Amino acid sequence: MIQEKYKKLQDILVKMETVVVAFSGGVDSTFLLKVAIDTLGYDNVLAITADSETYPSSELEEAIMLSKWIGASHRVIQTSELAIPGYTENNQNRCYFCKSSLFDHLLPILEDYEFNNIIYGVIADDANEFRPGMKAAKEKGIRGPLQEANLFKEEIRVLSKEGGLPTWDKPSFACLSSRIAYGEIITKEKLTKVDKSEAYLKSLDIHQVRVRTHEDTARIEVDPADMPLVLEYHVLITKRLKQFGYKYVSLDLTGYTSGSMNLALKKEEMV
Repeated sequence: MIQEKYKKLQDILVKMETVVVAFSGGVDSTFLLKVAIDTLGYDNVLAITADSETYPSSELEEAIMLSKWIGASHRVIQTSELAIPGYTENNQNRCYFCKSSLFDHLLPILEDYEFNNIIYGVIADDANEFRPGMKAAKEKGIRGPLQEANLFKEEIRVLSKEGGLPTWDKPSFACLSSRIAYGEIITKEKLTKVDKSEAYLKSLDIHQVRVRTHEDTARIEVDPADMPLVLEYHVLITKRLKQFGYKYVSLDLTGYTSGSMNLALKKEEMV
């Protein structure tokens, strides 16, 4: 079954002929870029990474390294989500504004290179989650080959491992704004606070981590297996996160949950 999906992905890419890949360096976009290069060849694929306030510098460095490792033509462009009208208000459509702006930056590049399609790393799992960015992609004609091939995250990890990609077991990543509770104004200072806090926790060998921000409270999400490590270092963690600007530091006993901020939204808001 998984090999059939992989073949379908290749068939989709072959029909596209030339693609611009929105490349974050995460599990999904890295796999998509590698398959695109293997299927279409170097000259028919261009990877674009958008560097902004919501994108950690460590992720940018890794994206550059991965694109070289894959052998892809790669460009880094500068964007600013904080300058997008409606974005900093941080309502349920924040991701729509973000993706819409990103694709607006990519469309002129598509025209300059005379390529046929812009593609991004949306996957089959995302169809069952609240993803406003998918609406922006549909409006602008942006394709999601992984989702079209019905590939799920765990299948992508398996195929990535088989293909020797170092990202096969990389923790899931989302922009830093997703850490800030809906309704709170997004600022560069808050994003920096989150970035520093998560980087510190990762330095303690914690694999998957989110520092959800509720005003001056940090709600730490980690996998249950890493909770003992958080408790072991709780004094140091509390001290460091308070230095970064939090007044209160807590551990969420539910553990890491993708899109946990969406739990605060009403059902009618998730459309």
